[in-house]
Amino acid sequence: MSCQREVGFLPDIRRLSALQPEQDGHWRAPGNDALYRKCKNYFEYNVCNWMVPETDNHAFCYSCRLTEIIPDLSNPENFELWRRIERAKRRLIYSLLWLELPIVSKEQDPQRGLAFHLMEDQGYSEFARAEPMLEVITGHSSGTITLNIAEADPVAREQTRTSMSERYRTLLGHFRHESGHYYWDQLVRNSSCIEEFRSIFGDERWEYGPIMQAYYANGPVANWEATWISAYASAHPWEDWAETWAHYLHIIDSLETASDYGFDVAGTADDFADRQQFSADYLAAISVDDLVHEWSNLSVALNDMNRSMGLADAYPFILSSTITDKLEFVHSMVTANY
Repeated sequence: MSCQREVGFLPDIRRLSALQPEQDGHWRAPGNDALYRKCKNYFEYNVCNWMVPETDNHAFCYSCRLTEIIPDLSNPENFELWRRIERAKRRLIYSLLWLELPIVSKEQDPQRGLAFHLMEDQGYSEFARAEPMLEVITGHSSGTITLNIAEADPVAREQTRTSMSERYRTLLGHFRHESGHYYWDQLVRNSSCIEEFRSIFGDERWEYGPIMQAYYANGPVANWEATWISAYASAHPWEDWAETWAHYLHIIDSLETASDYGFDVAGTADDFADRQQFSADYLAAISVDDLVHEWSNLSVALNDMNRSMGLADAYPFILSSTITDKLEFVHSMVTANY
C-alpha cells in the first residue's frame, strides 16, 4: 500500500515479495537476480498471486497447474467461488512445500500425480428435465481431489456444517483432509510402516462402503472424543488418518505463522533475538509432545481472542493422549526424509 508495487509469491524460495517490472513481461524481486512471470491466472483473471520462474516454461504457477477442471466461468457467481477455492488451495500447497512433501502433477505422472477438479452440480437442462441431477461429491480418488464449488459459498457451507453437527468446516479444511488421502497412498500404503499404522488407526482393509453407510445411518460411536479428533474420524481408519493429517497441517501452519509474527513457539527465548525460528529443521527435531504443548498454548489464546470478538472458537478440539499418538505417527511420516 505504501510503495504501490506489484506483489507476488515466489514459490521456489517461498517468499512474498514486491516486484520490479522488467522487459518482456518479466518481473524481478528486490535482492533476487532471478526473473519471474505472472501465473496465467494472475494476469488474466487476478485470482492468483503466485509467480513462475523464468526458467519454468509452464504458463501456470506451481499451484494453479494442479487444477485440471474449473467451473463454468460464464456464470459470474462461479468466478468468485473459484477465486475463494484457489486461495485456499494455495495455502495447502504452501504448507506441502514448507513440509518438503513430494508434489507431482498428473501431467508429470498420470498414475501417482496430484490433481484438483473444481466442479458444480449439474442441474436439469431445459430439454431434459427427466434426467436426474448430477451431484458433485467432494472427495479423493487415485490422486484426484474433487471439490464441489458450493463449499465456497459460506451460507451453503454453514448450513451443511450445522446439519451435520460439525465443529469445523472450511475450504482449507476440505483440502487438507483430502490431501491426507493422497499422501496415505504416497507415504503409508505399501510402506514398512503399514502394520504400525494398523495398530494405531485400525485396519484400512475393512470394507469401506458398508462401514461408511453405517456411520451415516447411526452416527459416531459413543464417547468418540477420547479416541478420535472428530466424529467423522471414527467412521473408518482411512478417515481417521485423513482427519488427523488435516489437524497436523492446521497445527503446523498456524505455529509457523505465529513464529513469523514473533511469537516464541518454542517457549524458551528470553527475547526476540533468542527465539528459535519455526522451520522444517526445527520441526524435525521437536517431539510431538512439545509440538502439542506449544499448540495447546497458542490455540487457547486463539480461542479466547475469538471469544473477545464474539466469534466461535478457532480450534474447538481436544487432543487426548490417543490422538497425540496418531499425530506422532503422522509427524514421523512427514519428517522421515528430513
